[in-house]
Amino acid sequence: MAGFIPQKEIVYNGLLPYSDRLDWEATELLMEIKANLSRAVLVRELWPGVAFWCRKLFHFLKLYGRRFSKEDHILFIKLLYELVTLPDLEPHMMQNYARLLIQLLRKKELLSRDDLQLPWRPLYDLYDRVVYSKTEHLGLIWFPNSVDHILKALIKSCRLYFPASSTQEMLDEWRPLLCVFDVVMQKAISNMELFLPTIMPPEEHGQGFQLWFDELMNLWTSVQNQPSWEGHLVNLFARLANDNIGYVDWTPYIPTIFTRILRSLNLPVGVSQMVAPRYLTNSYDIGHLVLWITALLGGPGNPAQRELTCLFNSIASFYHPSNHGRWQSRLMRLLQRLPASVVRRVHRERHAARSWITLVPESQRLTDEDLQEFTRSLIGAALLAMFSKHGCTDAAYALQNLALLTPELAIPPVLEKTYAAMETLTEPHTLTASLSCMIGMARSLVSPNNHYPEGRAHVLPLLIGSLPGVDPNDFSKCMITFQFIATFTTLVPLVDCSSAPSQHDDLTEMEKDLCFASAEFEDFVLQFLDRCFALIDSSTLEQTRDETETDTQTHLESLVELGLSSTVSTILTQCSIEIYKVALQKVYHFATSNIFETCVSGRMVADMCRAAAKCNPTESLRLFVPHCCSVIFHITDNEELLGEDELDKELLWNLQLLSEVTRVDGEQLLKYQGDLERILCVCVRLRCKQAYTLACSLLEHTLRSLSLIYPTEYRSTSGGFETDLPIRDWGRAGDVAALGVCWHVPSQEEGNFVFQLLSRLLHPELQRIEGHVSGEQPMSREELLQSLAIVQHCLLGAGSMLPPLDGPHVSDLVPSMVNLGEIKLHIGVNYDDSRENYRESICQTMRLLLHHISEHSEDDTKSLFVIIKIISDLMFFRGTHKKEFESRWKSFTLVKKSMENRLHGKKQHIRALLIDRVLLQHEMRKLVVEGSEYKVVHQELLCDLLLLSTSTYSQVRSRAQTVLTAALGTYSFSYRDLIPRILQLLSPQDTAGTQQFKGALYCLLAVHSSVTLASSRDWDCVGEMWPALVRCGLSPTMSLEEPSIGRLLDDIIDRIHRQHDTIGIYFTVTEGCVEVANQITQSENPTPCSEAPSVEELKEGLQRQRIRNVVAARKYEKLVNDLLDCLEDSNLPWKFEHMATDLLALQLREDHPLPPDAVLFFTQSLIHDSISIRKVAISAMAGILKQLKRPRKKVTVNPAEISGVEEPEGRCAGDREGNRWLQYDSSSLPLSEEQWESQQYVEKTHWGYYAWPREMMIHAASEKPKDDLSYEEMSEGEKIIFEYFSDPEFIDQLIEFLSLEDRKGKDSFNPRRFCLFKGLFRNYGDMFLPLLWPHLEQLAGDPHESSQRCVCEITAGLIRGSKLWSFSQVDRLWKVLCPLIRTALTNITVETYTDWGTCIATACEGRDPRKLHWLLELLMQSPLSGEGGSFRDASLLYVLQGGLAQQQWRVSELLHRLLAYLEPKLTQVYKNVRERIGSVLTYIFMIDVALPNTRPTSSPHVAEFITRVLERLKPLTSEPEIHNHVHEENTQETDERTQAVKLLKTVLKWLMASAGRTFTTPVQQQLQLLPLLFKIAPVEIDENYDEMKQDARTCLSLMSQGLLYPEHIPLVLAALEEMAGSRSWHARFSVLTYLQIMVFYNLFTLLSVPAEVLRIRTLVMQLLLDEQLEVRDMAGTTLSGLLQCQFFPLDSSLQTQLQTLSQTRLPKARGELASTGTHTHTHTHTLLSAHLVRRHAGVLGLSACILSSPYDVPDWMPQILMDLSDHLNDPQPIEMTVKKTLSEFRRTHHDNWQEHRQCFTDDQLLVLTDLLVSPCYYA
Repeated sequence: MAGFIPQKEIVYNGLLPYSDRLDWEATELLMEIKANLSRAVLVRELWPGVAFWCRKLFHFLKLYGRRFSKEDHILFIKLLYELVTLPDLEPHMMQNYARLLIQLLRKKELLSRDDLQLPWRPLYDLYDRVVYSKTEHLGLIWFPNSVDHILKALIKSCRLYFPASSTQEMLDEWRPLLCVFDVVMQKAISNMELFLPTIMPPEEHGQGFQLWFDELMNLWTSVQNQPSWEGHLVNLFARLANDNIGYVDWTPYIPTIFTRILRSLNLPVGVSQMVAPRYLTNSYDIGHLVLWITALLGGPGNPAQRELTCLFNSIASFYHPSNHGRWQSRLMRLLQRLPASVVRRVHRERHAARSWITLVPESQRLTDEDLQEFTRSLIGAALLAMFSKHGCTDAAYALQNLALLTPELAIPPVLEKTYAAMETLTEPHTLTASLSCMIGMARSLVSPNNHYPEGRAHVLPLLIGSLPGVDPNDFSKCMITFQFIATFTTLVPLVDCSSAPSQHDDLTEMEKDLCFASAEFEDFVLQFLDRCFALIDSSTLEQTRDETETDTQTHLESLVELGLSSTVSTILTQCSIEIYKVALQKVYHFATSNIFETCVSGRMVADMCRAAAKCNPTESLRLFVPHCCSVIFHITDNEELLGEDELDKELLWNLQLLSEVTRVDGEQLLKYQGDLERILCVCVRLRCKQAYTLACSLLEHTLRSLSLIYPTEYRSTSGGFETDLPIRDWGRAGDVAALGVCWHVPSQEEGNFVFQLLSRLLHPELQRIEGHVSGEQPMSREELLQSLAIVQHCLLGAGSMLPPLDGPHVSDLVPSMVNLGEIKLHIGVNYDDSRENYRESICQTMRLLLHHISEHSEDDTKSLFVIIKIISDLMFFRGTHKKEFESRWKSFTLVKKSMENRLHGKKQHIRALLIDRVLLQHEMRKLVVEGSEYKVVHQELLCDLLLLSTSTYSQVRSRAQTVLTAALGTYSFSYRDLIPRILQLLSPQDTAGTQQFKGALYCLLAVHSSVTLASSRDWDCVGEMWPALVRCGLSPTMSLEEPSIGRLLDDIIDRIHRQHDTIGIYFTVTEGCVEVANQITQSENPTPCSEAPSVEELKEGLQRQRIRNVVAARKYEKLVNDLLDCLEDSNLPWKFEHMATDLLALQLREDHPLPPDAVLFFTQSLIHDSISIRKVAISAMAGILKQLKRPRKKVTVNPAEISGVEEPEGRCAGDREGNRWLQYDSSSLPLSEEQWESQQYVEKTHWGYYAWPREMMIHAASEKPKDDLSYEEMSEGEKIIFEYFSDPEFIDQLIEFLSLEDRKGKDSFNPRRFCLFKGLFRNYGDMFLPLLWPHLEQLAGDPHESSQRCVCEITAGLIRGSKLWSFSQVDRLWKVLCPLIRTALTNITVETYTDWGTCIATACEGRDPRKLHWLLELLMQSPLSGEGGSFRDASLLYVLQGGLAQQQWRVSELLHRLLAYLEPKLTQVYKNVRERIGSVLTYIFMIDVALPNTRPTSSPHVAEFITRVLERLKPLTSEPEIHNHVHEENTQETDERTQAVKLLKTVLKWLMASAGRTFTTPVQQQLQLLPLLFKIAPVEIDENYDEMKQDARTCLSLMSQGLLYPEHIPLVLAALEEMAGSRSWHARFSVLTYLQIMVFYNLFTLLSVPAEVLRIRTLVMQLLLDEQLEVRDMAGTTLSGLLQCQFFPLDSSLQTQLQTLSQTRLPKARGELASTGTHTHTHTHTLLSAHLVRRHAGVLGLSACILSSPYDVPDWMPQILMDLSDHLNDPQPIEMTVKKTLSEFRRTHHDNWQEHRQCFTDDQLLVLTDLLVSPCYYA
């Protein structure tokens, strides 16, 4: 039929019972889409044509997958690529095209790079225009919130197809931006991360990643303090590694990579650790880290696995449940995702289908040994994380994937824990955790073909062991047990095959055992049912409720009910027929021998019976139906019953039971046709509400069973379990190709029965209702409700057999040259036209009734609720509700996730799941009514709904609004018909009540909800809606007194604000699009269904496009003018005035100037009385000035010509000859007109630092700027602004408002006002200065913060606005501005110094320093004059720093001058000045970076500075400890030592400031300062706060976290060893704390140099023998930490060394020697203490070994514990150490003591019990 090979279909379509119709249907639809989509493009109709058919293509993909040929696939992609990149497309449309394009590109294996190439530049231009929009912050264009996200996803899908040459082009584009000091670095690196292609065939690698790999890798390794862009770089490397496993050699970088990964987890180490804040914000993305680690594994020698094992060993203890902190979520994510990622990789290497993407080379693939190693390294952490406080889901997911990789290693430990948990009753949490982990492992445990065959033997013991979990008292345990049993029984057929071994002789031993064990299945099923009955008995209504409560179920009960019914259903589905019969008898007996109340327990029992009946309808109906029918007939034969309000429990229970049992295969029901019909006719008319409700649901269920299409069985293997050996089917996946679904398709008899029931039950009810409306037979409200219930349930039951509403459609909604018809999908029902169309008749009757009620009894809300439901079902219901479908889809994906097998590939699901998925596919087809045509019937129903939405009762309103919203989202373009009707209700002429008014507003709010928003984006609607919203403020019913209306309006405006994106005016279709569309019209297979448009039509299309654009511009202007008209009405309440101003401000655009009237309005609003309107006006004015900006001429320059130096070959960055001319040079400043014009100015600071742009454009100096715009040349808008700003009164008023304070103490420099002034001075030159100047001078002299702030904003605007002024203007400006800034800075206060900093920084940003020389020189004049006290000094430095930091590397001369000025002044007394100097020094030295390919900078160097500083610190280097004896008062002392201490304080401030900010740390220089720091830092925090000591601690902590390179390690260790010999024990103690953090934060780098590891070991052992007790203790802690990270092994040599030490003999007590005199006494004392130290050291070492493995018992541990116990009676401090160790051991091993016991011999256990139970206090 098709005539082409489809790319990839949805396989489930082929399994539907009507699949033969689908091929034809899909091809038809494809022909329509191709024809209409290409036609819409050719006649240039982007809206509605292209938009409409793109949506259809989207649905096509959802329904049939990619069921088109490769040629079509490529054409669709090209067309959409052209559409997405159309210039100036409205953002919303662009986003929709992008979404569709992402869908088309989803399966990358379908199209290779040879089939498709996409240019990268159009996409980059689009991305740049949207994400780095120059006008978005001015409010000239509004993008949807999700646009960044969608564009990124689009680029990810497209980058695969960028041509090979693109890498080089991208690098040329972004290399000039690589200036580390500039924010633009972030942009460059994130662009590279997004765009650079990494999937290429190996022969193209030379044009791909090899161009940038070394350069970026060196950059990454040389940057130390995680700047914000480092994460992007890591993501890029991770992607590269993952896409090219085996083609990139990572081995040299592995230690670096793992060290940085460990650092980025931000784990706390040591006692008092400070974390630099940027480490927390800029940490790496776990998802990418996991990819990277996965890609590094494998290969010869598997080097990365060693590091991974080490990584997990060193962080394992963080996974223990008793530890938690903010790092925990990251660690859990790491654990959860890593195994999943490895599974994906193994799948790709071993099981993936072949495609064009390069394979992983053989040598690099993961072997089974590699996988076992991997599992071993993770399993410890996973088992600890199982019991985490935050639930076990992460661990369970990790274990599920580990079990797929290596079941033999992952399953046994979890099994052990599970069995243990099943035995204990006291720890329910352990049970739930281990069961949920087992659920994930179920498939790996059960499948026969793996490395772990003994797993299957555990199935029965596990199932039987879990039964006690069905416990009425513990809800969560109950749920997890249900899930556990259901999971296992889904995988295992419950068949007794104990007779099999006698019939087969080919069974293995294992299989024989299983066969014999399977005899227990029957037992298990019956026990399970008993447990369930007990559960039900304990949850009857009487037991769980007081009389006062309601008769409904609680949330928990409904969950248990769900769990119960689905588990029973699973078990009975999987039973063999023998077991099933026994179980059925049991259930039947339980259900019929008791009478249940129908609310709680009754529902549970009925559900169980339904589950039983579904599995085998013939057997079960034979039991249930006759029984229930006879009981019901027996009771209802009594005539008097019919009118009673309360009926017998027995009748209700049997009705309930019957109504559930009938939810089975419809064919089986036909046997009981007569009985069912008779019961329905009687019971539906019973008066008792409970009874008729149950009867109605019986009616609905019967009709559904007869009329729907559904599968009738869900067993785990097709064709039942009568095969010879069911145990071979355990855990088998369903086979999509041979699924063998048994469908129930309604037969002719079933159809007849359905319509027979409808005519006997539905028809009379409709007549009854009509009689009620006409007044012939009025009914009471109760009777009416009963009738409506019957109608509703008939509709719900037979909805799928009733054809949808039809009729003529509403014409003239949208003009279009393309067919916008709907598609009709076949859903397996052939409607029979000969029968009565009940849907039509219900529709008519309901409309009559509705009008009757709204006229006569509007308060009958219950009936109205039912009517609204019926209307909704009339429109949408064809057998499935959308909500139900969505929740089933959700639960399907959840189950799929918990049981999928990602290793062996796609669709390896269980058969039941696959059948479920096919059914979902069928239901999805029933629900696709979106984009249906809007017919007259619908129009009538929607008008009724609108009536209800604006009626009196709020509940009726809200329900009707919900349905109305759904309908607006469903019928295409219906909103164009409805919105005018809603607005009609809001108009001031319409005088209805407040209720109606509120209803209409709510409808508008609903129109702005997400469903319908997509469509209501045309000028007609917005043009009517916005003015109407404002005008309703004039309506008489509108009272703002009622708060609910005020809130409602706020919500609407808020939603408009949040969801408004710019609506397009100018739409053009490019030639590229037209070309692709032409190719589509000419394509074959299938040929488009209609001809290409004729020449006339094409001409008309072009004409229409032109007209549309002109009309749109008119409509835009009309909307603006309408809003202005509303604003002119003096009666408009203030709220609406604000609203209109807000809406008006949303209408600023880039592509169309604002009409002059609006410009006038905003200019006048700058001095409006209301502050919020002024704020809007300020923002709007900035945008308007941007619109009016005149374009400036730019010229291309060649930097080599200016500098006279050719750029050298290769990469060369930094300060070099070629960019010297950009530097600030005070000897050649432009001081006169000629000099000013002879220089070339480059405003962008980053240009030329790393590389020059390919084409460098700068503002032309040659073009003489005319000093002023003359009035005649101005446009309308410009004239208005000019006139107002030339009016002194206006300016007075404006400045007065601007210098008011808004919120006291909260205000700060306002960028919006800055933009306003910048625009004024940029557009008009210095015309307004004369008027503004007096105000500025007056404000500058006023120290109040609001005045100063105002000066700041205007000054910054002035300086930035004067960027392109002529020399004479600039010169005049600075002559007056310099004194002004000076005045202002003398008045600087605490509140305003940050504003001045911002002002100067803003003024200097992105400007050539040579043009600002006046300002820079002004700031450089003696900032530390000391006049005005320390505060002013600090502030001036702050302001100066703001300016210089913006200029980065281009003002090296100024930095040198500043450093020379500051160096003598480093001994400042005042703390605030010291801190500021520290910060300034950081900026001065920031340019001195050690980055690859970077020349030594011409800015100041750190090394020289430190040498000079050390010279001045000489007096301190000789002292053992440095104390701070300088306090603020005694400033007179000038001796060297005092000066040195002061200097040191400032140096500390500098070290602290630079720790987090600089890019590379000068380690060698810092080491020279280390000894000084160690001498200051105290061990314990002193009571009296001493700033210097605190700072020293902080510095040490920050420095120890620094990143080390291999070449630095010897230097650091040398310094530490020197300090370890220090006289001060404080210093020795600090060496250890420093060491702990340093080792942990540089773990893998250190491990890569074994010699240094030895040095560290020696150092720790040396300090373990220290004479000072505190130092020894700390050394012990350090040792145990190092052992725990496995930094060095606990080998026998270390053990022997420690044991020898611990056995040092202590000389006998002093008593014997006492007589010989005092002299020997002291000698013995020293001798004793020396021996004691050695012995204590040994004991500390041994206890360090014990503490180093807190959660397990290695084989050496028992012996060491025994050795320790010998020391319990040693003198202090040994005894104390031993006691502490033992109690710590007990604490950490207590949880799993049962396991740990096994490691000890009996004798050892005796000793231990003695030690651990209670130390004897009398010994």
